[in-house]
Amino acid sequence: MTRTIEAPAASGEARGYVTVTVGEALFGLPIDRVHDVFKPTSITPVPLAPPEVVGLLNLRGRVVTALCLRRRLDLAAPGGNATGMAVGLEQGGETFGLVVDGVGEVLRPPPGTFEAMPPNLDPRWSGLARGVHRFDESLLVVLDVEALLAFAPAAEAA
Repeated sequence: MTRTIEAPAASGEARGYVTVTVGEALFGLPIDRVHDVFKPTSITPVPLAPPEVVGLLNLRGRVVTALCLRRRLDLAAPGGNATGMAVGLEQGGETFGLVVDGVGEVLRPPPGTFEAMPPNLDPRWSGLARGVHRFDESLLVVLDVEALLAFAPAAEAA
């Protein structure tokens, strides 16, 4: 099952986010960065890869790096062998499949709900997020796709 996500057509629309979950946490990926939503299958492990890299997979004939958001956020593994869903992202000409527990809906928060990162939010997340949208019953953490996909420490390669 693969769905293609399209960016908002009207330039005046409020910024939208594809919502994803990891455990009980709700995250938002800017809709203009999301290309696909799919169920990851046949992931091939990559020896000596960073811990965030689950492996490689084939997405419509393209080799895609599968990156685990749970590991990237330094969260404990869920019980069982569930692979969840994946969100297709591109960065620097490379395609990534961000593996998450679940994919929700496209959310366009009302104006005035965006805030800077709260100081009490987990510090492991602060470098990977742009801010939050605070709602009555929940918090949407807006992920910074560039920071999220900058998982390979370039300094160690030198």
